Amino acid sequence: MKPAVTIIGGGMITHDQLLPSLWQLQRLGIIADITVCSLLESALAALRDSETLRRAFPDRSFIATTRPYAELLAQTRPRGIVVVAVPDQVHFDAVMRSLEAEQHVCCVKPLVLTVRESRVIEEESFRRGLFVGIEYHKRFDDRSLMARRRYRDGMFGHFRLGSATMMEKWYYRESNFQNWMTVENSDAFTYVGCHYVDLVHFITGLLPAAISVYGVRDRYPNGNEGFLWTDARVLWNNGACLNVQNTLSFPDEAPGSNTQGLTMYCSDGKRGGLLRHDDQYRGLQYSYVEPPTGPGATAYAEPSPDYFQYVGLGGEGLTPVGYGYRSVEAIVRACLRVEASGDLRARQAVMKQIDDEGVLATPSNSRYNEFVTEAARMSILNGAREVVIDYERAAVSFG
Repeated sequence: MKPAVTIIGGGMITHDQLLPSLWQLQRLGIIADITVCSLLESALAALRDSETLRRAFPDRSFIATTRPYAELLAQTRPRGIVVVAVPDQVHFDAVMRSLEAEQHVCCVKPLVLTVRESRVIEEESFRRGLFVGIEYHKRFDDRSLMARRRYRDGMFGHFRLGSATMMEKWYYRESNFQNWMTVENSDAFTYVGCHYVDLVHFITGLLPAAISVYGVRDRYPNGNEGFLWTDARVLWNNGACLNVQNTLSFPDEAPGSNTQGLTMYCSDGKRGGLLRHDDQYRGLQYSYVEPPTGPGATAYAEPSPDYFQYVGLGGEGLTPVGYGYRSVEAIVRACLRVEASGDLRARQAVMKQIDDEGVLATPSNSRYNEFVTEAARMSILNGAREVVIDYERAAVSFG
């Protein structure tokens, strides 16, 4: 039986990546009905009325509900898939309620904000034989997979020093971010910088050892205060250092959808190695005679063909392509792989195999991200003091 899918959250990521990816999987006959749950009717209406989605999927629809997700999950048929796409501080409750409702889970990053919560999720998912995958989609960029293989083959030497940047456009401040990504809940590093911390481990296998995060407080249009500019220093267990800068401040008038990239300087002790990914500029330069609609859209554009795009491959509608789609597909297929394996012991064995493969992020194999997030929040709220990660004691503390 094909699994039904429930998306909890109807915001930007659901529109831009999650719903169209799931509609494509439904089109391919892999999943059944899709329900989108949001407390905001306006969010559901925006999905229904989206010209982009209607053009790509003229024959598709979703079941919309404004019921609280706890109510909905209590009445959802077991052994389906829940996609958690709500604010970071709600992830733990949404994931745990999904597991209690006997659902496999795909959760947007970061999974949760503390190490303790990630352990609770891991234990509950394993006990029930239910897969939980964290949607770190940059892992499925071909650049990342190429770098991972070459680094682990010794072609770069050892990572020593690097920098990463991800700066989202200013219009993000006008969105629902202003209601939840506030100083007490999250910050620019926790929300988007985690991509590149995860990616450095994914490529190298190294573990973060200490972190300090400096945050600049700024005001959203509604007056709420957030750490909308952050500078982080991440030290690794081989002594390497990565600097990560993040903001919700890239100019709307700039041609890309954001600015982002990773540079890693490496050495084998005899020669220097370099890994540089310019993840904003992908070699495309367009200038339209009519500016496209939508926030942040510009007449001159440098679009990325890699994260998520719609292309015409024949037939009705358009086909989503890119690593954003591949990431969702991989997690859904992992859920199906676990579910199809048989009884509880068999499902647990497959989950352990996926953990060991290390391509998909799970609560077990990516817990370093929760250590970093917990340490980062301690640091940014305490004047950028360095926080040390102790994996043996499962603790973070000021250095």
